[in-house]
Amino acid sequence: MKLAICNEMFENWKIEDVFAYAAKLGYDAVEIAPFTLAESVLEISQTERNRIRKAAEAAKIEIAGLHWLLVSPKGLYLNHPDAEIREKTRDYFFALIECCADLGGKVMVIGSPNERNVLEPLTYDQAWGYARETFTACAELAQEKGVVLCMEPLTREITDFINTPAEAVRMVEAVDNPNFRIILDVTATAGEGLDMPAQIREYAEHVAHFHSNDDNGYLPGSGNVDYPPIIEALNEINYTGYLSTEVFNFEPDAETIARRSIEFLKPLIG
Repeated sequence: MKLAICNEMFENWKIEDVFAYAAKLGYDAVEIAPFTLAESVLEISQTERNRIRKAAEAAKIEIAGLHWLLVSPKGLYLNHPDAEIREKTRDYFFALIECCADLGGKVMVIGSPNERNVLEPLTYDQAWGYARETFTACAELAQEKGVVLCMEPLTREITDFINTPAEAVRMVEAVDNPNFRIILDVTATAGEGLDMPAQIREYAEHVAHFHSNDDNGYLPGSGNVDYPPIIEALNEINYTGYLSTEVFNFEPDAETIARRSIEFLKPLIG
């Protein structure tokens, strides 16, 4: 397993400074939220993409990939009733995949709960069908670019579309592309009352990425989640991907969160 840290908590930091600090602490990678780089990835020139990639290389740290994909620009929606909005979102997904590949990223996390809820007059099945169409097209490009798309099940408190690993795997099987898999997130899994080690073992073949946090939405080890059995289960399935810390509370500061997270996780993974 490799340890990564998500960059959005480093508010107003230059990305190269995030790379340097994460590397100093001993992280293997940084996971990037595109909205921290630009309103739209279409605004990130090839020159800038090359510069960011080289900055990571200079810091001797990897770019794990991208998450929070649809936060910006405004107007994106995965399974919207309006075909034009769905097409716009699909095309932006294409641009995200291109950007991720240009940066040397390996995974893209499909979270963005506010851009995937089932909207009237659609039924759940209709929204599912639209999402599957988008994911099928995007997975083909992702496979070509060497990027893995990871469907993220999220708690019902924040979205009504794909809440459990079982639902995420059902979508993976419907898309049927090796570059479309799932991510497991500790906060989301705990929020659904599921046993994380059991979920890891049950869906082992589909797990391509992992977000470490706790049942309180904060850093790993700060809540009630029992972490050693989680790490044991990941080792058991021979997981060699990223253990990427994503928090939703940025206090007291990014430096403290990043330091405390790796101090907690590193002894567990050995």
